[in-house]
Amino acid sequence: MRSAIVIGAGIVGLAATKALAEKGYKVTVLERSGKAVGASIRNFGMVWPIGQPDGELYERAMRSKSIWQQVCMDANIWHDPVGSIHLAYDQDELNVLSELAEKYQHRGYTILSADKTKIKSPAANVNGLKGSLYSSTEIIVDPREALQKLPLWLTEKYKVQYIWGKAVTDVSYPSVYAGRDEFEADVIFVCSGADFQTLYPEIYADGHVTSCKLQMMRMEAQPANWRIGPAVCGGLSLMHYESFRAASSWQELRKRYERELPEYLKFGIHVMAAQNQFGEITIGDSHEYGATVDPFDKQFINDLILDYLDKLVRLKNPRIIESWNGVYAKLTNGDSELVISPEQGVTIINGLGGAGMTLSFGLCEQVVSLTGIPNSK
Repeated sequence: MRSAIVIGAGIVGLAATKALAEKGYKVTVLERSGKAVGASIRNFGMVWPIGQPDGELYERAMRSKSIWQQVCMDANIWHDPVGSIHLAYDQDELNVLSELAEKYQHRGYTILSADKTKIKSPAANVNGLKGSLYSSTEIIVDPREALQKLPLWLTEKYKVQYIWGKAVTDVSYPSVYAGRDEFEADVIFVCSGADFQTLYPEIYADGHVTSCKLQMMRMEAQPANWRIGPAVCGGLSLMHYESFRAASSWQELRKRYERELPEYLKFGIHVMAAQNQFGEITIGDSHEYGATVDPFDKQFINDLILDYLDKLVRLKNPRIIESWNGVYAKLTNGDSELVISPEQGVTIINGLGGAGMTLSFGLCEQVVSLTGIPNSK
């Protein structure tokens, strides 16, 4: 049996591990922390095909969704196929949504009136609501639960070995070094998220890579098991995802936001809300870019998020119980991912930006199958 080492136990590392194990490899995962604590657990838990443009990325997102659904059932991971809803409070927002519903007819989007929106989304604020776009495609997982249960499931199903608290300090095929410890494998996958510059600083410096910091919050569980319905988004989310630029009226909406909401665009704020299995609501987020990100959260950013959220929803319990930031690697050249082999037998998978939960399973399946790695069996 051929062997593989995966560096990193975030969502990309988990996806690579699954793909390698299914190809018959004996996989060892080295993770510097005692558990996954990076960007993979600091997100909404949204599997979000709606944000991907038609073609390879949308197909990859849909494949990832299919894998997520099967894995969640097999590993007893909570997931909610609740879909998503984008709310429009101005005519130009509704114009974009209507264009998108027409452009992506094959995706089955539905334009809803204010009254029908309230039926689909009990949390939606219908005061001034022009309408909404509903998509049934998106699913929600709890990233904290998923990133805890997936390694256990992979160990049980595929005999994957996890070595926690082991920081890799060097890679020189076929060896991986963690301080004085040396490990060898037939193939090595580096899936270490925003920290991969530690191992490959030259590639990080020359690979059009920067860091993105986001701020998020979580609200207390809603009373009496009250659910908000689909993941909720506002017009600002139309600025964030590539797929929405397909609408010809997108540029005009962007210009209005530049005039009226410059602070939101400056800090990459687009406001979304998703509910977990406990009834808690995760809200956010912002996007600040730079080679070195400020570790300190900005309260005014959280205030901007909450102010905009108040326009979108009416919640039973809006009390904030947690806030945090996350950091992930982001490509600056427009590419959707960085897949590179710095030497024979070593593959780096990184740079998925904020789409790791949506794309990782599909991407890693493709990379493992297309990079000439033979079946181990």
